[in-house]
Amino acid sequence: MLFRQLFDPTSSTYTYLLASDGQAVLVDPVFEQHARDAALIRELDLSLGITLDTHVHADHVTGAWRMKEAFGSRVGLAAAAGAEGVDEPLADGMRIAFGARSLLVRATPGHTSGCLTFVLDDETMAFTGDCLLIRGAGRTDFQQGDARRMYRSIREVLFALPDECALYPAHDYAGRTMTTVGEERRHNPRVGGAANETDFVGYMENLGLAHPKQIDVAVPANLRCGRPDHDAPAPPAWGPVVWSFAGVPEIEPEWVAAHARELTVLDVRQPDELAGSGSLGEIEGALAIPLGELAARVEEVPRERPIVTVCRSGRRSAQATVILRRHGIERVANLPGGMLRWRELALPVVAR
Repeated sequence: MLFRQLFDPTSSTYTYLLASDGQAVLVDPVFEQHARDAALIRELDLSLGITLDTHVHADHVTGAWRMKEAFGSRVGLAAAAGAEGVDEPLADGMRIAFGARSLLVRATPGHTSGCLTFVLDDETMAFTGDCLLIRGAGRTDFQQGDARRMYRSIREVLFALPDECALYPAHDYAGRTMTTVGEERRHNPRVGGAANETDFVGYMENLGLAHPKQIDVAVPANLRCGRPDHDAPAPPAWGPVVWSFAGVPEIEPEWVAAHARELTVLDVRQPDELAGSGSLGEIEGALAIPLGELAARVEEVPRERPIVTVCRSGRRSAQATVILRRHGIERVANLPGGMLRWRELALPVVAR
């Protein structure tokens, strides 16, 4: 099984990608991280069947709607949330299959009335949302929160899992990435050890936390599964640019070859790479500026047309897009795979 843990630094949210036999599930996607997550799914050649939100979040907007627009994935959220646009209204005991694996849906209310935990079929992993955090628990003072229900959710559902079951929360604010049932049962200061319901409720009712900064934006948006109430930003008009998992704008070589007259191709290889018997050749009409000189010579790069950067393998030219964008040039994309891939596709070259 493939597993990736992704992080949004603004909201300290963890997003989880799981896949089996090429079929993927994405748990707690973040709207602003759509390009990153979509690029990873494409690069790993996965089919995204469903996005799952553990609850209606108050600190960020879900990326579920954007994933549905991009991949046709279904949207899964607790039926109890009462949100619009849900394709799979989830309830306790349901199973979400992906490839040869599945996630069991467990209702774990308390942080909100519609909180869910997703437990892997062999009980080696569970995704707890904001119910049980690492050495903590989600607040219970808004969105139908109920400390007594949360205590029972943790004690009767989560602590019933094997001690070695790895727990992955929706957030952590101290850089911690996971915990286990056994650890939290022993060491969680709110609900672990000999803490009873009275202890837990007293702790939770005296947290004194500030009102969530994004709640007035996030909750209404999440009750629409992340669908904006206005038109989404349009993709670049000049070409089919996609963003790689590393955050690099990229455009496919076949499109570049077909539209070369409408572009400025910027070759950032060294001069000795452009000539001689070992050369891979050049794209006709390319402007040659070595990467090490680009920042000092950026004014030589014409801005009238979109720019496609290229090098031998696509690595140095990826950095060239960073330099150009830093200098205010937004219509730019990298040629992934560089001249190696260009030649592999038998696209036209010229020699010096």
